[in-house]
Formats: sequence, structure tokens, C-alpha cells
Amino acid sequence: MPLPDRNIDWPPPRMRPALKAMNTWDAWYGGDPDRLSALYGGGAAGPDPKPVQYTDGWAGRFSRWWWGTPPAAGEQRTKIHVPLAGDLCAASADLLFSEPPMFHTEGDEATQKRLNELADDGMHAGFQTAAEVAAALGSVYLRPVYDTTLRDRPWVDAVHADRAVPEFKWGVLAAVTFWRTLAEDNGIVLRHLERHEPGITYHGLYQGTPTKLGLAIPLEDHPATEALAPRVDDMGGAVTGFDRLDVAYVPNASSRKWRGIPSLADLGRSDLEGVEPLLDTLDEVYASWMRDVRLAKGRLIVPNSMLQSGGPGRGATYNPDREVYSGLEMLSSADRSPMTIVQFAIRVREHEDTVNHWIDTIIRSAGYSPQTFGRGGDVAMTATEVVAKERRSLTTSDKKELRWRPGLADVLEPLLALDREVFGSNVTPQRPVVEFGDGVRDDPLTIANTLETLARAQAMSTETMVAALHPEWEDARVKVEADKILTETGRRLPDPMQVGALA
Repeated sequence: MPLPDRNIDWPPPRMRPALKAMNTWDAWYGGDPDRLSALYGGGAAGPDPKPVQYTDGWAGRFSRWWWGTPPAAGEQRTKIHVPLAGDLCAASADLLFSEPPMFHTEGDEATQKRLNELADDGMHAGFQTAAEVAAALGSVYLRPVYDTTLRDRPWVDAVHADRAVPEFKWGVLAAVTFWRTLAEDNGIVLRHLERHEPGITYHGLYQGTPTKLGLAIPLEDHPATEALAPRVDDMGGAVTGFDRLDVAYVPNASSRKWRGIPSLADLGRSDLEGVEPLLDTLDEVYASWMRDVRLAKGRLIVPNSMLQSGGPGRGATYNPDREVYSGLEMLSSADRSPMTIVQFAIRVREHEDTVNHWIDTIIRSAGYSPQTFGRGGDVAMTATEVVAKERRSLTTSDKKELRWRPGLADVLEPLLALDREVFGSNVTPQRPVVEFGDGVRDDPLTIANTLETLARAQAMSTETMVAALHPEWEDARVKVEADKILTETGRRLPDPMQVGALA
């Protein structure tokens, strides 16, 4: 189905609940206090709470949050945001991609070699960034792209979930439309729509309004899309050279929020879903702590007679550094100072305990262990102890690997097809096997002791021990290293033909 040919609502109405939730999660993930105040309606000041706080619905609910409560007139409120939401999303990506995943093809060394070249550090960094955004917004889309003016190879690009309109069949992504805003001026919005279907991709440039898509205009009318014009047909379509959908969908976790909405049921779940009120409470506690700090600043209350007049209409001032005052006309008392010192206590312990409680609660509610975030002390532990302490985090990461593994395989196959179609590489596009690295490893001494025990028990071959010590090595390199060890230890005699050749 090609792109829309009429002026429709954009984004589509069915996506509005999901996009509204993603906007909330993105605000917490970004951590901008001004944006949080604008989101919850707490930016305006007044003598009383806003009337909307007494209403029902989302507007009333949001305005009753701490970020939605406006400061009273004349009050100096310290709005502090704790960037814990961003830390949660970053930890999710770190657990998944702390080590580069390994990709294996079968029966074609040329394809494996080319795939290793494409899977460079840039691809690994891109997956890490995509995983962090997926943890915030609930999902991410991966697509192969190319630009011969930038690189001599294709690469994988991530599209965020709040810029996509997916279509699912039986829980599988069947088609998706990406969009981006190219320009916005005086209520006129230019959007580029990119629709992916099996075997073909459609491109369209639309001139509309903030809420309406508008009508299609030529791709040549904007520099960002003019290079696409020669590559598409009259319907805006371009054949991909891959007979299936060339976009991979990676949900962060199974959906809870959209389970009862058929059009959104297959969307993923954000790590921040359900913990937004707790994050709001944590910010409120920190703000209360800072309020104590501000109020605890020492103040002097002095009689008017001690104030130095600045002249008619200029008020009066008091200089605390002045040593001698003469000619003061005031009542004095032997047991009472004319100056009163006011200094409140800072409730450090109470605030610290409350903050720690909410931080640990938020971390556990998001599916992680507090130890993952350094809570619990910097005590040296073995890998076994680390696994025991961080079992909740590792379990969450393992569940996410179940979704990322097929997603990476789904995008690497069309990446190889694009590499052959555009760059003429001698590869056979195939779906690779994806292996994630072990995020928690024993120290070298522990591994060596374990391997030594297994070797004495004759329970592991030399080649298997080398593979266990170096899980990132390819099979050929493991075999070469094992042969060297056997030869050097005398358990395998050198090849007589090679010895003769060397002689």
C-alpha cells in the first residue's frame, strides 16, 4: 500500500495514546526540569493551586504531582531533578552491550568475513545507543541504510519509537511508516514519510500543519529529500533488493499498558512505565532537602534603629561587618542582645534515609538490582557473588536478549543484501546466528584454577579450554592456539613433512 494521497490527521489517531506516553517517558529520560514543569503544568505561579488540580482526568492528575504544583506567590522553590530515569535506561544498554555481540554465518567464509567488516565498533556503539532509547520509549526500529558520499559500506540506523507508525500481523511487524519533520514555519510543517513494505520502500514529502499531514509535494522541493527523487518510481517506491521487510522491530519488554488496545498491543514497554510517580516523589524529597539547606542559612534580625538609612525613598541597610556603632537610640538590656540570630537545622539523616528508600524502590520496580548502580559498597567480589547480588538485573537483561537476538539477525540479513545490491560485494545474504557476550566474568586466576581442575580430571579438551578462556575468538583462531599448546607441551608431535620442509 503506497503512502497517503489525501490530507489526514498526523500522527494517526490510533497512535496518540502511545505517543503521549512516550512523550512522558522521554521527558523523564531527558531530565530537563523546564520540560517536566511544562509537561505536568507546574510552571505558573499563583497564590493558590490551579483550578485544574481539582478536576478529574489526566490534566487534574498531572497537576497534582509535585512537578505539576505551581509555587506560591513570592516563594523561592528549588526545583531539582534527579536523573535516575536516564541512569536506568543507560544501565539497560550497558548490561546488553557491554561487550560486542558475535555474528556467525554458515558455510560461506566470504560472507562471514564481510559481516565481520561491517560489524565494526560503530555498529556496536549504534546498538548500545538504540538499546538505551528502547529502554526509555519501549521499543526501537533498526533499518539498513547507505550513502555513497559518506561511506563505502552500508550500516544499521536506529529509528526511535516516537517517529514510527507500525503495522503488525500475528505479533510480527508487517509494515512500518517512519516520519521526520524537515521544517516548521508559521504553522506550515514539511514532513518526510518513509514507508517500508516487503521488497519496497516508499518516500513522500508532505506540506501540512502541526496536526494535518497535508498534500504530497515533489521530493525535489527540499534538500533533505531531493536525492531520493531519481531512485523512486511514479508512486514514490524504490525496490530494496530484499524480498522481505528490511526493518527489524525490537521491543524492550512485553506490553502491559497496551494489552487491551488491539492496535497498540504489540508495542513494547518502557523501563520507566509505572515508576513515574516514584520519580516525582524522589524529586520532591530532594527539593525538600535543598529547602532545608536554604532555610538553614544564618540570618540576623536587628531593630530598625540599627539599619543605616540610604536617604528618602532609598530604604535602609545593615552592614554586618561594621565593628562600632555610635549614637544608637534604643532600649538596652543587660541579659538580651539587640540582635537575634535565626538558624534552622538541616534534617540530613531523615532526608538521606528517605532518598535512599525511594531510589532503591525505583530501581527494583524497574527490574534491576541496587548493586548494579553501585549501591551496597565497593567491596571486591567474585563473579559468583556478583551474579548473586545482581540476579534481578541479569535476569532482566537476559529477557531483553531474547528480543534483541532475533532483532539483530533480522536487520543484518537485509544489510548484507543491501551491501551486495549497492556495493557489489561477493556475499550470500543470510540470517546470522547472534551471540551475546557474558557481562560478568571471573578474574583470570579463578578461570585458570577452574580450567586446571577440569584438565586434571580429563573432562575438557585443550581446544574447549582455549574457547572458554577466549569466548570472543573465532573457531579457526581457537584451533590454531590449541594446536600450539599441544605442540609446545609435547602432547602433539610436529608434522614430519613440515619439519623436513623447514630443514
